[in-house]
Amino acid sequence: MTPPPDSIDMSLDTAAIKADFPLLKQEVNGQPIVYLDSGATSQKPRQVLDTLDRYYEEINANVHRGAYHIAEQATSAMEDAREAVQRFIGAPSSSEIIFTKNATEAINLVAYSWGRANLTEGDAILITALEHHANIVPWQQLAAERGVEIRWLPLTDDGRLDLTDLDQMLDGVSLFAFSAASNVLGTLTPVRQLADAAHGAGALCLVDASQAVPHMPTDVTEWDCDFMAFTGHKMCGPTGVGVLWGRTELLDAMPPFLGGGEMILNVTREGFVPNELPWKFEAGTPPIAEIIGLGSAITYLEAIGMDAVRAHEVALTDYALRTLRERHGDDLIIHGPVDTTKRGGVLSICYRDVHPHDLSQVLDQRGICVRAGHHCAKPLMKLLGVGATARASLYIYNDESDVDLLSDGLAEAGDFFSHQPD
Repeated sequence: MTPPPDSIDMSLDTAAIKADFPLLKQEVNGQPIVYLDSGATSQKPRQVLDTLDRYYEEINANVHRGAYHIAEQATSAMEDAREAVQRFIGAPSSSEIIFTKNATEAINLVAYSWGRANLTEGDAILITALEHHANIVPWQQLAAERGVEIRWLPLTDDGRLDLTDLDQMLDGVSLFAFSAASNVLGTLTPVRQLADAAHGAGALCLVDASQAVPHMPTDVTEWDCDFMAFTGHKMCGPTGVGVLWGRTELLDAMPPFLGGGEMILNVTREGFVPNELPWKFEAGTPPIAEIIGLGSAITYLEAIGMDAVRAHEVALTDYALRTLRERHGDDLIIHGPVDTTKRGGVLSICYRDVHPHDLSQVLDQRGICVRAGHHCAKPLMKLLGVGATARASLYIYNDESDVDLLSDGLAEAGDFFSHQPD
């Protein structure tokens, strides 16, 4: 009998999880490494690393092309991974799972294929002020080429989407492209509400879920979106593999993105006939090992449970916000929503007048890894009135001791720079 939700133990054994990640056993400058940059890329557990090794050692062959034993094994392993992705995101069919090299390529695929087939001068695209450059630049390129209008949905003072004029902004829009979770503010967006609003206005919606899929249960059917993109390397998988999910009827109607091997059924001197889904959009040899590794990462996360992953992140983010603000007071700004049920574990920090790059270097002396910069979100940085932040991002292998060490490191950085000559 399944216990009621309130009685399910959502706590993670972070010590046991951390033991699965070989890199986290390292020291930096004689200090145990504290990895707080999972928003950029997560670490990889031994289970995923072993999967990559096994592919190259035992079944290294091209897929869908060979009738010999190891080629069939490689093909089967890759297609098993596709089915794992389908299961993980609640997609109706594995043929809707398109493998790309990252989320950026997945969004570009929609912009180049669907966008150029459907949008002309006078059409409009709505994006938000939260977006990563990957969900801005492809639409700007399309706008420059086709005369498409780009509209920007603004933010509230606490870093959430301002939905006051959403219906008006959607009027005449063909596509609403937005992130499910901000890589700078941690803001979680109301995906289903936004999708319903887009559809009510006659628009499609695309969700950049790169910062959501690794951290919480995801179901594209419940979201009722039309396209969704995410990447493997932020969810314990390898680099070099991402995913585009799209509705079958949309993908069927879209022209191929790249031309070459595997994406065709037939080629003559007069032309070609594209392959069926999903291979229509997977030209050339795919990142086979990386796709299989992504399947292994999904198996790893499913064993932990995505509800538990999210519960851990909410609790740890709450601890981090309280700890850092109580200790550092007005010396510290953490951008984004205060309510941890409305944000992920991304903490963009400004500390005193210390430049984020200087702050990250001092933290690195203590083995603490944070990201300093504009986080590929320059329009958002301009709204925040800063050129950069120091970003600490939490994941399944982090715990309260990591937050405490970050807090100590901030204090040390403050002391160091307060004693520097002008």
